[in-house]
Amino acid sequence: MEDNHRKKKEKGSEPGVTRRHFLTGAGIGAVGLAAGAPTVEGATKTDSAPIIEAGETVPATWRINGVRKRLLVEPRWSLAYVLREQLVMTGTKLGCDRGECGACTVLVDDVPRYSCMTLALEAEDSEITTLEGLLEGEELGTVQQAFKEKDAFQCGYCTPGQVVAVEGLLRSNPDPSLEEIRTGVSGNLCRCGTYPNIFKAAHLAADMKRGRGGGS
Repeated sequence: MEDNHRKKKEKGSEPGVTRRHFLTGAGIGAVGLAAGAPTVEGATKTDSAPIIEAGETVPATWRINGVRKRLLVEPRWSLAYVLREQLVMTGTKLGCDRGECGACTVLVDDVPRYSCMTLALEAEDSEITTLEGLLEGEELGTVQQAFKEKDAFQCGYCTPGQVVAVEGLLRSNPDPSLEEIRTGVSGNLCRCGTYPNIFKAAHLAADMKRGRGGGS
C-alpha cells in the first residue's frame, strides 16, 4: 500500500494544483500569449488612427470659466497640467496625482472630475470651471464665502478641490441632506480632518444660493 501511494505521488497524481504545476502552466501560457500577440510594428500597420510622435502637439479648444481657450497640447497631457502649467490657473492643486485625494477637482460640464486623471483632449469642447471661475469679480463666490464663514479648512491645500466639489454638488442638488453632502465630497480627502466644518459650509452655501436664487 505504501509503495503504491509513493508511486502515485511521484507521478504527480495527488489532488489539487501544486505551486510547481501552477507556475509551469502559467509559464507555458505566457509563452503562448507572447507568440500569438501582434508585435508593435504589426499593430501600427493595421491601426487606422494617426500616430502622434512623442512631443508632437495637436490643437484643442475648451471653454474655461466662460472664456474660450485654444492651445496646442500633447495628447498625453492631463487637464491639471494644462490648467496649471500652460494657463497658470494654480487654484487647481496637485496632491497625489493619481486620482485619490481630490485636490485637483474641477467641474467638467458641471460634473466634478479629477483633473489629474482627465486627459486635456478628453475634456475638449467642454465647459470647465476651476476655483478661479467661482469668484464674483474680486469677491469670493458663495461656496468660497461659506467655507470662510464656517472655518472649513486648516492647512488649506485640499480646500480648492473641496470647494469645487461642493459647488458641483449644489448645481445638481440645491438642497442636499447631510448624507448627500458626505457622499458629494467623499472623493476629496482632508488630511487635517475638518470634515464637520466642510459639511456645515456646504449646508450654509446651499442656504445662501437658495436665498440668492441659485447664483454662484
